[in-house]
Amino acid sequence: VAAVAAGAELWRYVLLLASRTDALPAGLVAGSDALVVSAGTVAPILAVLAGVLLIVWSVRASRAAGDFAGVVPARPARWIVAGWLLPLVNLSVPGSVLAEIEHAALARPPELRPRPSGLLIAWWALWVADVLLFELVALWSLRTSVQAQADGVLLHAVLDLLAAVTAAVTAVLAVRLTRLLTPSRGTHREVLVAVR
Repeated sequence: VAAVAAGAELWRYVLLLASRTDALPAGLVAGSDALVVSAGTVAPILAVLAGVLLIVWSVRASRAAGDFAGVVPARPARWIVAGWLLPLVNLSVPGSVLAEIEHAALARPPELRPRPSGLLIAWWALWVADVLLFELVALWSLRTSVQAQADGVLLHAVLDLLAAVTAAVTAVLAVRLTRLLTPSRGTHREVLVAVR
């Protein structure tokens, strides 16, 4: 949905550029506005729902990782939740929690400092960029000049695109960590080699 919202914002920006020299058909403008409003409404609602699920998953995954490694998780559940939600703190705590989950799930010694995988580092960079860009767009929205509003359309498109990429990488990372924490089910099976 965030990718659709980014496309809608880019379409709106193209219409803004076209409107500098020509009048635009009312239907085209109405279609663009409808897409921007609907995608811009649905995307944040789904982001909040996905965020709640991600926070719940990270609390449970932290517990499971602690059980798997035979250690007590470094942070209690309330600290994990606060780490996702509190401004500025949410730039570091989510990545640290996921790194601890990954560390335990890979059965690395508890006394060693967690070393995040490339996927986790990429996710963390996307997460920080997304949070900071969101704050920039929120502040930019306070500006009222025509140029600031036009620039705001582009900023919203970039934010939506970054949110879509972050969501995709988050899903891949959560699946990877969940698979690491899932007990092996003994996938051995008998295979017919020859008939005598």
